[in-house]
Amino acid sequence: MARVKPMFQILSHSVGETEAAGMLLASHLTAGDFVALYGDLGAGKTAFVRGVAALAAPGCDVTSPTYTLVNEYGEGDGRLCHFDMYRIDSEEDLESIGFEDYQDAIRIAEWCEKIPFALPESYYRVTIEKLSPEERMIVIERVGEGRVC
Repeated sequence: MARVKPMFQILSHSVGETEAAGMLLASHLTAGDFVALYGDLGAGKTAFVRGVAALAAPGCDVTSPTYTLVNEYGEGDGRLCHFDMYRIDSEEDLESIGFEDYQDAIRIAEWCEKIPFALPESYYRVTIEKLSPEERMIVIERVGEGRVC
């Protein structure tokens, strides 16, 4: 079983605070890192990604990749690839979207419960729980033996 290291537990009262939580994690990310997002529909996963992008790929207009499956933001070391795994059911599906071709970017994926077979040995796990229409509990953990922030 992979080692899990708790990093942050954040109570968000607004979309702006959820974005700020994403910025907090982004300050620890480097090219090649993987972030697995968990949370129900409407929990704030895309808002969290907007916060990551604000630091990792400033000036980008972040939208949900629901129908495109992957959105790319920024370039070079600040390249951020935002995946929606909701429609992914197999390794063949991942291969068809070129998932492995993005290893040199920061990769952040929504609906990772759909791809347990594809999670790297070491990654960041972000769980966003909707407590009320405005409040979210955001838990950020490091899974595996990678560096600790």
